[in-house]
Amino acid sequence: MGKGEFDGEGRGGGIREWRGIIIALIAGITAVACVVILSTSLVSYKKTSGGGGLTATGSASCDFESDLIVWRGSFSAYGVTTSDAYAVIKNDSEVVRQYLLENGVSEEELVFSSVDISQRYRTEYDENGNYIRDYPDGYNLYQSLTVTSTDIDKVEKISRDITQLIESGVQFVSNSPEYYCTTLDEVKLELIQKATENAKQRIDIMASGTGCQPGKLLSASLGVFQITAKNSGSGEYTYDGAFDTSSREKTAMITVRLNYAAEE
Repeated sequence: MGKGEFDGEGRGGGIREWRGIIIALIAGITAVACVVILSTSLVSYKKTSGGGGLTATGSASCDFESDLIVWRGSFSAYGVTTSDAYAVIKNDSEVVRQYLLENGVSEEELVFSSVDISQRYRTEYDENGNYIRDYPDGYNLYQSLTVTSTDIDKVEKISRDITQLIESGVQFVSNSPEYYCTTLDEVKLELIQKATENAKQRIDIMASGTGCQPGKLLSASLGVFQITAKNSGSGEYTYDGAFDTSSREKTAMITVRLNYAAEE
């Protein structure tokens, strides 16, 4: 074997050996880097929502009284012809208007709807009870009214006592009053603030009990707004939010959910 051939093989073996060492070093460095990155990611993951963090739901409620009442009623009339029926309901409408004005309702608080008309039919049977035909039997006319007022006591009293109207021959039907709050937006904002503070207090207590600190706020969400009759309890709550209009005294309630990162 020649000297040149031997030296070539020696150099070739040395290069292969160094290549193996370099590849091994690169692989080791890469593995260490991956471990470091993974460890950092896990720490970050535990500090953020991926690790759950600190989550609490706060709530707030308050009682309030409605400051607006809406009362609706309706009356009807019958006539053989449309002219006859309209004459009756026009007279009844004036009787109702005068009654309400005399009891303190102003023109601004009172709105009459347009008159609805429908034809009435009567069914004819033979002596054996078999159907023969339906034939026109006059017309029914309907009209409704709405009273909207901030004087709740006044309208409540009127809605409960319509004896005079009935005695005058008006076929009047009174609906239950509806109660609203004109400052509801202010109530909502106040409750959101209180519910948020309540949720943050719970977060702080949880952090103190677990030996960590609340870090960055990761998310915040509002629950549905619930308005129920006062002292009705949570049984009146609904999935998409209750909105009671049947009670003068009400309770409003809302929840706020906060999620913070947990830091050591």
